Amino acid sequence: MKTLKILLVDDDDAIRNMYVEIFQKEGFIVLEAHNGVEGLDSATKNMPDIIFTGIVMPVMDGFAMIEALKKNVATSKTPVVISSHLGREEDQRRATELGTKGFFVRGLYTPNEIVEKIQEIFKASEYKIKFMPNELDAEKLSQDMGNSKDFKCLKCGGNLILVMKVVDMSNREFSTKIICSGCEPEQN
Repeated sequence: MKTLKILLVDDDDAIRNMYVEIFQKEGFIVLEAHNGVEGLDSATKNMPDIIFTGIVMPVMDGFAMIEALKKNVATSKTPVVISSHLGREEDQRRATELGTKGFFVRGLYTPNEIVEKIQEIFKASEYKIKFMPNELDAEKLSQDMGNSKDFKCLKCGGNLILVMKVVDMSNREFSTKIICSGCEPEQN
């Protein structure tokens, strides 16, 4: 699995610093923001794989940040997980309506359990598909991409693989890319 980039958005320095340390220890690239405005700016500039945010913050709260992220084409599909001090039912309902991938009440989960749950989001959301070179439009796609018609990389001869990452499973929506098993072995 690739190294994941996480954006931590929280005005509580102690909480944020604790999570920075834990996520770095687990191999994440960690970005930080102190409030929703900084988080929105960082998400737009740095395109994290996931955002872990609090709710109550100065300048812009977590919900307003998520709403702004959803309006931006570049960040609209970035998964967001919420960390809450309160765990109010109305906050959980709003988080669900905004399409967040998780809602964690501080104190009910250990930081390590939260890291594991975030890692699970990515383990279950990526699929690798081998092409059938002579089926449907596979040959045309390969030629249009400038590759051989048998889905072999022209650079190294490795197999080309379709990687599908879940964007919205309920709508069967994926982002896709094609990688080479020879040129990018660390991703296989």
